[in-house]
Amino acid sequence: MNMLSWYYFPARLAWRQLIHDRTKLMAAIAGVLFACVLVFMQLGFRDALYASAVSAPTKLSGDLFLMHKQSEAMWRTVTFKRNELMRTLGHPAVAEAFPLYMGFAPFKNIETQTKRTLMVYGSDPDAELFDVDSIKDKRRELQLKDTVMFDEFSRPEFGPVRQLIEAGRTETEINDYKIRVIGLFRLGVSFTADGNIVTSDLNFMRIFPARNPGDIDMGVIKLHSGASIEQVKIDFAERLNEFVNIFTFAELLEYEKNYWANTAPIGFIFGFGTVMGLVVGLVIVYQILFTDIVNHRYEFATLKAMGYKQSYFVRLVFATAFFLAILGFIPGLILSVSLYHMAESQMFMPMPMTFSKATNVFFFILLMCFMAGFLAIRKLKDANPADMF
Repeated sequence: MNMLSWYYFPARLAWRQLIHDRTKLMAAIAGVLFACVLVFMQLGFRDALYASAVSAPTKLSGDLFLMHKQSEAMWRTVTFKRNELMRTLGHPAVAEAFPLYMGFAPFKNIETQTKRTLMVYGSDPDAELFDVDSIKDKRRELQLKDTVMFDEFSRPEFGPVRQLIEAGRTETEINDYKIRVIGLFRLGVSFTADGNIVTSDLNFMRIFPARNPGDIDMGVIKLHSGASIEQVKIDFAERLNEFVNIFTFAELLEYEKNYWANTAPIGFIFGFGTVMGLVVGLVIVYQILFTDIVNHRYEFATLKAMGYKQSYFVRLVFATAFFLAILGFIPGLILSVSLYHMAESQMFMPMPMTFSKATNVFFFILLMCFMAGFLAIRKLKDANPADMF
C-alpha cells in the first residue's frame, strides 16, 4: 500500500492540477497534439518516399543486378556497355542475363493532348523482368511494334487511361513518337516519376532514337536453381570491370533507399522536420510545466513545510508530463490517420499507419514530455518553506 501511495498520490494531484484550469489544459494538449501530428506526417512522408523509391525494383525478377558505379539510383543511371552484362553468361551458375533500359519521356494525354513526363522501361518481353502478372500476360502483344503498357497507378494528370482504352482510344505519343496502349499494370508513382510505361526493348529504341542499344541502364541476371548468389557475386567482382556495381535483390532495394536517405536533400528535410516537431513540442510542454510550477510554488512550499520530500514533487511533475503525453497523443494519432488518407489520395503514394510507427511516435512524445519535465523540475528548488512568509 505504501508503494502504491508513493506513485498514486502525486499522480492524483497532477491530474487535479491539470483539469483545474481547462483553458490551460486545452492549450497544453494542443501543443502536444501539434508535435505529434508533425512527427507523424514527417515520418509518413519519409516512409512514402522510401516506399515509392523501391516500387519499381521490388517488382524486378532477378537474382543479381548490374549498374554503373556512377548511377545514383534507378531513376538517375549512368549507362554501361551491354557486352559487360553478356560476359556474365560465361559463369556456369548463370541461367539468363537481360538488359533493362530506362528513360524519362513526355507522354501525351490521350484526351487533352497535354504532355507530362513519365518513366519508360524497356526490356525483352520474354525475359519477364517484371514480376507483374498483367505484364507477363501481355508479353506477346508487347513484341508488336509501337505497343506499350501503362501504369494505372500513375497520377490522374495523364488522363483516364482505363476508360479511354475501354472506349477504344488507345493511340497517343511518347517523346513525340506514336504508340498504342495495349493494357494496364500497377506499379505506382514516386518522387521522381509521376507515371510509368513498360514496353519492349525494340520499341524503347524507337521511342528514344538517340539511344544506343549497346548502352544499357541495368543488367538483370537470373541464376540456376540452387546456385549460391553470394558466391556468384564474389566471382563477378573478380571478373567484371571495376566500374560495375553488383547487387543482390536486397542490396538493390537498400541502395535505392540510401540514395533518398543520405544523398538526396529531401531525406534530410523529412528527418529535420521530425526533430523540429519534437523540439517545438518540448518547448510548449516545458512552458506549460514551468508556468504550472511558478503558479503553485507557494502551495508546493506549504507541502514542503508539512514534510513532503523533493522526490514527491519530482514525481508530480513527471506524472503531469505523462498525462500530457497521453492526452496529446490520442487525438494526434486519430488526426494523423485522417491526414494520411488525405495525403495518399493527393500524392498517390502509400502512407500506411503501422502499429510500430504509432508505438515509436508515442515513445518519442513521451520522451519529449519527460525531457520537458526534467527541465522544469529545476524551478521546484525555488519552492522553499520560507516563501510562505
